[in-house]
Amino acid sequence: MRKTSLSLLFLLGISLNTDAQQKKNERPNVIIINMDDMGYGDTEPYGMTGIPAPNFNRAATEGMRLTHFNTAQAVCSPSRAALLTGCYPNRLSLAHALNPEAKTALSNSEETIASLLKKEGYKTAMLGKWHLGSKAPFLPTYFGFDSFYGIPYSHDMWPVGYDGKPLDSSTYRGKYPRLPIISGEKVVAYNDNLEDQGKLTGTFTKKAVEFITDHQKEPFFLYLAHPMPHVPLAASKAFKGKSELGVFGDVIMELDWSVGEIMKTLDRYKLSENTILIITSDNGPWLNFGDHAGSTGGFREGKGTAWDGGTRVPCLIRWPGKIAAGSVNSQLMVNTDLLPTIAAFTKAKLPVHKIDGMDFSALLTGKTAKGPREVLLLL
Repeated sequence: MRKTSLSLLFLLGISLNTDAQQKKNERPNVIIINMDDMGYGDTEPYGMTGIPAPNFNRAATEGMRLTHFNTAQAVCSPSRAALLTGCYPNRLSLAHALNPEAKTALSNSEETIASLLKKEGYKTAMLGKWHLGSKAPFLPTYFGFDSFYGIPYSHDMWPVGYDGKPLDSSTYRGKYPRLPIISGEKVVAYNDNLEDQGKLTGTFTKKAVEFITDHQKEPFFLYLAHPMPHVPLAASKAFKGKSELGVFGDVIMELDWSVGEIMKTLDRYKLSENTILIITSDNGPWLNFGDHAGSTGGFREGKGTAWDGGTRVPCLIRWPGKIAAGSVNSQLMVNTDLLPTIAAFTKAKLPVHKIDGMDFSALLTGKTAKGPREVLLLL
């Protein structure tokens, strides 16, 4: 009798563990690829010509292309805060791009997509440009990310000119410190010149592939925030001179390659159907830089303005079997809406503090034709 009872308990334990593991694996993975200064019209799905983009095209063909997706503000730091917290950035006291010596940062009291998903058992990683606080305790690892590898702020915040030449220390930007590359909370290298800059897209992509590979058997959240096509532009040797539109085109082609590597990795491990892939940008193009800047697709003005060219950005969302392939949606959506939408898809609890984002899960999965948002407030 004793042996039978122990056997039953043992089998029951296996059953419970299996059920828990199955439930855990049913939760979709989430990947957000956030470009920097990529305009609405910078890729083929949104009208760009002269720059081959087979992987952006694939994401659009296999997912949904949003035509009225906006950022909550047309500047780096506020936009990124909005995406990660679901809040209007001005409510978080973030209204401009933070420089290396900024005395403000994203408050530790705010919950992010990463911290919400981490509570649900997700493995979380951030790669690329953070720009919400350059020192502990305001780095990604304090906001729900298990790991971080990247740069703390924009890669033009260094003592180097846009032409790649060192700046005189008597100038404003010449006083900036060397641009650090951080792993976790530790500086592990420096980005000192355009050659270093040209390696960033490839490095972050390689690490993204490694993260997916390492965590393929458990739910994960990956936030890959590429520093480009923000100036100064630089492409790796494999992409230099490959496009018809100079270095800007080369950079877009390399970013397209990066998207392709992510999708190929998901395919390799049969994760595509259980992964929500979101590709977007933090704001419109920095038009001051001419042929080193992108296209708004015909909308007025660009980065730093409240006109459509500043806040309307590309957004592709792919989730095979859940989001209709090749669909196009023109409902107004804002990057603050990503947090509550992802929470709905993953059954994660919303932040304790008030947020401004709205749940678009029903719209994206075709259960309704009208989204919940009617206005976007720009301050």
